Amino acid sequence: MHGRPQRALMLQAIAAEALDTDHITKRYLDGGGTAPFAAVRDYLSGSIELPARETNLLADVVNMLAQRSPALPVPHAAHDAADGSSAMSWRELGASSAFMLSDAEKEQARLDAVTRTHLLDTGPEERFDRITRNAQQRFQVSTAIVTLIDDERQFLKSVIGPVEQNMPKARSFCNTAIETSQPLIIRDTFHDEKFKWSPLVLGDPFIRFYAGYPLRSPDGWTVGTLCVIDQQARPFSPSDEHSLSRLALMAEHELAA
Repeated sequence: MHGRPQRALMLQAIAAEALDTDHITKRYLDGGGTAPFAAVRDYLSGSIELPARETNLLADVVNMLAQRSPALPVPHAAHDAADGSSAMSWRELGASSAFMLSDAEKEQARLDAVTRTHLLDTGPEERFDRITRNAQQRFQVSTAIVTLIDDERQFLKSVIGPVEQNMPKARSFCNTAIETSQPLIIRDTFHDEKFKWSPLVLGDPFIRFYAGYPLRSPDGWTVGTLCVIDQQARPFSPSDEHSLSRLALMAEHELAA
């Protein structure tokens, strides 16, 4: 990724307010900007640099249009971070900078967040076991787990039920949940095109129902999941999803503790 923190904050504000970059560029040109339209687009994409006068004019336009963004105020170049390093900017911004990163950079940032939990390969703890017990009882399923997913495996921080510890990441249902950063609800795996041929469906533990909720680090990276699993297909209502999300929030609180 290219770009100083000034640009990173500018892009964060643009994304937070869903601003139209063409409109920003027009206001910039109307305000005396001299960079061509295409050059502004390339600057915002990170492929070129612009003189400080031009980036400061762009910052002023963004500050005017995105008044509610937490990134504001976007600083002028003279007040930008001294080292100007792109690595510093996206690490400071956390997952809100994901749209500026390559897939490899995003995954490395996610793995760094997993490491910062200091929970990989640690033993069972009641604070997590209490959450999986509540989940198992609330949904009346055979299995409930809290996972952390590193670059190769799924580590079970808490588990009730027949789930393999340190399962390869590629085999795991939970890996799909962290890739999409959205709840993954499969009411009947036999009717799911992605998972119906999974060895975890056709063989032990014979998963027929799966509901997983991504768990985020304090800076927003998806580090693991809270999941409930059963060997019988079942419905899953909006109320059920709300209950699972509340338990996931409890798990996130413990991950950050």
